[in-house]
Amino acid sequence: MHHIKNYYCTELETKHGTVFVEGPVPPQSLKEYDFHEDLVAFRPPEQQKEALIEIAGLEEGRIIIARNGNMIIGYVTYLYPDPLERWSEDKIENMLELGAIEVIPSYRGTGVGKKMLEVSFMADEMEDYLVITTEYYWHWDLKGTGLNVWDYRKMMENLMKSVGFQYSATDDPEITSHPANCLMIRIGKRVGQETMERFDRLRFRNRYMY
Repeated sequence: MHHIKNYYCTELETKHGTVFVEGPVPPQSLKEYDFHEDLVAFRPPEQQKEALIEIAGLEEGRIIIARNGNMIIGYVTYLYPDPLERWSEDKIENMLELGAIEVIPSYRGTGVGKKMLEVSFMADEMEDYLVITTEYYWHWDLKGTGLNVWDYRKMMENLMKSVGFQYSATDDPEITSHPANCLMIRIGKRVGQETMERFDRLRFRNRYMY
């Protein structure tokens, strides 16, 4: 499969000034931008920047960023599922995982997260993909937002639904280990039956055991 990457950029006015939301951003552009020190949800900022540059260089990798001037204040990653997760056991060529979405605390509530998702799916080639995302409550910034686990889950669900993600049942033990965790999927308009059947076999491993 040839992974097409059509670039889009849009502006968003926030209380902190104009934010540019753009992508998929190539590795060389990411190298030139500064990475905000509050982007710490997954790993320290310098390491996170390295990880994004690496993903952007992958054939299937897509990074959408939000930046104020030269400073990246939010990002979303898309790539093939982690080799350690069940979702990678069948190498479905047109299945990507929304691996991470992060916005620094001072920009939360400004619409940056939603805008990054919108830009992610502006490109027509995204209609060729099944995009999955796994929500685990232990990744959520409950302390920083002051939300409880259910309000946070609702917020994430609404955010994802804004670009066509829907809830999807699974018997994956990591997801079923807590009722707030969930799997959400976005089925592109041109995703065929075969892709969905292969994905269903990943979603339910124990269906014949009952």
